[in-house]
Amino acid sequence: MTGISRSSDNLDPRRKRILFRAWHRGMREMDLVMGRYVEAHVDQLSDAELDQLEALIEELDADLLSWVTGAAEVPERCDTPVFRTMKAFHKHDAPLDL
Repeated sequence: MTGISRSSDNLDPRRKRILFRAWHRGMREMDLVMGRYVEAHVDQLSDAELDQLEALIEELDADLLSWVTGAAEVPERCDTPVFRTMKAFHKHDAPLDL
């Protein structure tokens, strides 16, 4: 997958914005990590979960990638249910096709 594959037509403006921002991070690896997760879950997330996701979107790509890969410890402010779900969404037995 090289980018967004779902239509955002049926999403409210907040979810559309989150979906766009998740796929336009700046670091391609985080586009894929966050974009794939958001694409799969954005229409199912509660307002509180969207708040957590928006806070994660504001974090630096390099930090997020190091937390997702386990290279660095996740700070308490970011160790939210949404972060843990996103990280679990990307557990694989083989290397990711980035």
